[in-house]
Amino acid sequence: MSDVVAVEKLVKKHQDLKNEIAKVIVGQEEVIEQILLSIYTGGHSLLIGVPGLAKTLMVNTIAQTLGLDFKRIQFTPDLMPSDILGSEVLDQNRNFKFIKGPVFGNIILADEINRTPPKTQAALLEAMQERAVTIAGKQHQLKRPYFVLATQNPIEQEGTYPLPEAQLDRFMFAIELKYPSIEEEIQVVKSTTTDNDVQIDTLFNAEEIIEVQHLIRRIPVPDNVVDYAVRLVNKTRPDQEGASDYVKNYIDWGAGPRASQNLVLAAKAHAVIHKKYSPDIEDVKAIALGILRHRILKNYKAEAEGITEEKIITELL
Repeated sequence: MSDVVAVEKLVKKHQDLKNEIAKVIVGQEEVIEQILLSIYTGGHSLLIGVPGLAKTLMVNTIAQTLGLDFKRIQFTPDLMPSDILGSEVLDQNRNFKFIKGPVFGNIILADEINRTPPKTQAALLEAMQERAVTIAGKQHQLKRPYFVLATQNPIEQEGTYPLPEAQLDRFMFAIELKYPSIEEEIQVVKSTTTDNDVQIDTLFNAEEIIEVQHLIRRIPVPDNVVDYAVRLVNKTRPDQEGASDYVKNYIDWGAGPRASQNLVLAAKAHAVIHKKYSPDIEDVKAIALGILRHRILKNYKAEAEGITEEKIITELL
């Protein structure tokens, strides 16, 4: 199958996928699109939103429609690395046998990742980066495709362990979930307070998603789009030559090279689902907020003046 035919097929299946997810999830189209872009490119996502916005239901529904194995881990202050990775136990014949932990799935929902100590956070982040875990000196490969969706509650920060910048950088997207509109909430209440059981169809399987990930990487990118993405990331760095006064005033630390890579990859996927065979600058702009939001560190002045990361990125665009 040629890449042109593969793109056309993906456009159709992506639309079907959105319709299928909409049977269960009301609204949140932008959030769902960013999660799907992340899966199509082999990245991971961080979901930031208050409790009760159907984050778990959304991820579970997406996993069902994609035909992937879904595991949910509730992060708590007493969670140990072995609780998520698995551990070796003695069997009846007194041999060590490895029992896999919940990290061995295709889609992992790491619920409230900032509620667990750094040691356990680091164990999950190693699995995200290496697509493998090491137990007792032995490496165990994780299933492909592998996608981690971590959630974080932006309120009530007492007793939490914020993710360090280096670990935040491992997430391709940081996606903000907002409250639904009045109309959407009415629809949610109507659909969830009846006895109707919604049936979800599976539209993909693991092999097809891996093929999509390869397809996205084969999409050609014009030099001017790469140049734009790299310059945009470069603009976020206050210590660079030619940095604007705005950036020097409000940013302590800018985005690294991984942001440039993710901008180009996500722009490719964004172009493909909008039936384009190559990304342009508009595709980079469309996904810039989700890619850069968690990669820039505001300073005290920005906090004091109520300048958000969104405002800074919009200003740079």
